[in-house]
Amino acid sequence: MSSSTASAPSGAAISADAAGAGAGSPAATSAPRPFEVERDAASPNRNLTPLTTRIDGQGQLEVGGIALGELARRYGTPLYVLDEATLRGTCAAYRDALAAHYPGEALALYASKANSSLAITALVASEGLGLDAVSAGELLTALDGGMAPDRIVFHGNNKSLEELDLAVQRGVTVVVDNWFDLENLAALAPTAPANLMLRFTPGIECHTHEYIRTGHLDSKFGFDPDQLEPVLKHLAGCPWARLSGLHAHIGSQIFELQPHHDLAAVLADALALARSLGHPVTDLNVGGGLGIRYVASDDPPSIQQWVRTVAEAVVAACQARGLELPRLLCEPGRSLVATAGVTLYTVGSRKEIPGIRTYLSVDGGMSDNPRPITYQSRYTALLAERPEAEASETVTVAGKHCESGDVLLKDLALPPATSGEVLAVFATGAYNASMASNYNRIPRPATVLVGDGQADLVQRRERPEELLRYDVLPERLRPVA
Repeated sequence: MSSSTASAPSGAAISADAAGAGAGSPAATSAPRPFEVERDAASPNRNLTPLTTRIDGQGQLEVGGIALGELARRYGTPLYVLDEATLRGTCAAYRDALAAHYPGEALALYASKANSSLAITALVASEGLGLDAVSAGELLTALDGGMAPDRIVFHGNNKSLEELDLAVQRGVTVVVDNWFDLENLAALAPTAPANLMLRFTPGIECHTHEYIRTGHLDSKFGFDPDQLEPVLKHLAGCPWARLSGLHAHIGSQIFELQPHHDLAAVLADALALARSLGHPVTDLNVGGGLGIRYVASDDPPSIQQWVRTVAEAVVAACQARGLELPRLLCEPGRSLVATAGVTLYTVGSRKEIPGIRTYLSVDGGMSDNPRPITYQSRYTALLAERPEAEASETVTVAGKHCESGDVLLKDLALPPATSGEVLAVFATGAYNASMASNYNRIPRPATVLVGDGQADLVQRRERPEELLRYDVLPERLRPVA
């Protein structure tokens, strides 16, 4: 069987929205399944599961040539699993689409806030992509992971003086977000011109979650449009500054294409203004925002559709204004890494409330995946070692934290599950590990990278005793012997 296809089970578990079941009602076994007979190998963001997902000879689910149940036993749970083939395939999809649809130079930058690690950085760098970072930690991870400084951009709406100094000293492009950035950069008095990109809000709304809308005017990010000309004139008088790019971003988990088309015109106007004021702007950064398929009803555009829309819009906007084509930059994060990720949990307790709900608890929750409680996010899941069993009941999967809202999946159709079974939750490669916490002093999970039957530990599991390493107990509070 090809790594880009999977056998079609007769029953299987169902994505949380596909269950469509009220409290206590049975799930329909004909509902959409969480892995497809025909998987889109060219655009992994349109799949529910990693490219290498299949049913093995024992009827168990495997990713990267390794049974998920075996990974759970070997490394423990909760466990983040990353499929190398899907990560590389998505990098290639962006790289190749830009080459095919944009006639000028282009570069995709991985938005590392989605999932930052040395291993992911090294993999992304090996595929020819750049990277954007938003903190000293992400920046150091990128540099130590082998990303070239001239392929890194440094974002943030409240960068510290120390962070800016690190970026400037290492030759990283700084995305100027506000006047505070400019004041701090001037205070650093770089001996060589600092390479800058200017971010502004384009005033474009998208139908996405309120917390992840960044392109409309009421945003903490970027200069307002009416500040664009004053700040460009100010920078023209700063000998320590070299403005090489413009940046605007309209949001996240977007399924619409028209807003990206509209963005090109806004950026082209800004490019014309910047060049008219003498700035050697060569880069136009359209941000990211392409959505992925979390549940069966999601239908995001393909990477190729998204890139073609952006590329054609930028070309048309520049031609209409008589502008030489800039280098086109984009910043995929979620759409690059999310589908590659699977999180494994071990089922624990069960609580049945007749006529209301059945709770199935797992050994993780909001500390390793805060997205459901924060954004009401939905996911697809199934039992890793019984993926073809009939999904005959509806459950709510709860986490182990001392918080009533710690619920990972509501109204999920599953086969009757027992304590000790492994639950696989898909599309968890983005904003799970990166947003993980130690709430209730629970250690963060390990991460393994899988491919061709090999598993490599790329982030080790925290131990409970390690959570004390930054605590300081004053002598006056120590117990008297």
